[in-house]
Amino acid sequence: MEAPSCRERPPGSEEEKEDPAVVVGLSLCDSAPLVWRMQDLRTVRSRGLVGALLGSLPRAPRQNGRLGRPLLLLPEEERLLREHHAAAALPQPDRSQAMSGLLKDGVRAELCQQYEEQQQRSFEEQSVLALEDRKSALHRAMTSSHISAESGAGTSDEALQHRLQTLDQNFTFPRSALAVQLSTARTGLSYCSEARALLQADWPIRQRCKPHCDARYQVYRDLRGRGFYLTSAGKFGGDFLVYPGDPLRFHAHFIAVCVTLDESICLLDVLAVTRLGSNVKKTVLLCSPGADGGVCYTSLQWSGMV
Repeated sequence: MEAPSCRERPPGSEEEKEDPAVVVGLSLCDSAPLVWRMQDLRTVRSRGLVGALLGSLPRAPRQNGRLGRPLLLLPEEERLLREHHAAAALPQPDRSQAMSGLLKDGVRAELCQQYEEQQQRSFEEQSVLALEDRKSALHRAMTSSHISAESGAGTSDEALQHRLQTLDQNFTFPRSALAVQLSTARTGLSYCSEARALLQADWPIRQRCKPHCDARYQVYRDLRGRGFYLTSAGKFGGDFLVYPGDPLRFHAHFIAVCVTLDESICLLDVLAVTRLGSNVKKTVLLCSPGADGGVCYTSLQWSGMV
């Protein structure tokens, strides 16, 4: 069964044309492709690749609802970029020379000065934002309904202005409160060999082999070529979540499960993933790449117990 048509414009339309000369710089962290530069994130997004943000935000470093850079790409996304010669690994800095003091004193001093200037600019910006937040909180508290009811409007306005003026004169932003954006993913990779092996595990948890990885990539390339957007579907028991458009605008319609043509599937596994897809209102697609480069799609839907 062929995959349903996508409501988005097909690749190659006016909206999806990109400059073929643009190359995305990838930073490899234990073979995981990370995208740090903002222009690279925009390029990746314009090509229909989604990835997953991993870094914390400077103003809210402990929340996990919204994340920032870096962007972790799926192995299939990285392979697709490399196949089109649109990605290259960024050169790694030679930390051994820096640690051994082989860098010239002038270069080291210049780098330190640039870092201190950047930190000072960030501190000044965050000081202004913190003062504005404090003023907004004070304004809401002073203009609440119960305070206005107890005192006259003129007295309340005078008290508010006096408190705001005092806050401007006495407010200090501690240096220890300076927020610095850091990557919060894959920490502790060098802690022990067991931790490295766990973090290197692929999804779903069943053992991956080269034929299956090739099948995943062929399915990814075919669906992306049809205009669909794909993300990881590990929590749904599949290989990819398939969106008819940008994931920021649409819900996923399909759960793609990649199987080779000669691979046997347990019937209980088929029933389980089909029932799960029905519970989350998604159609399960069994995707099997053929020898001719095409992909055969079989849709599964749970219809209830007989």
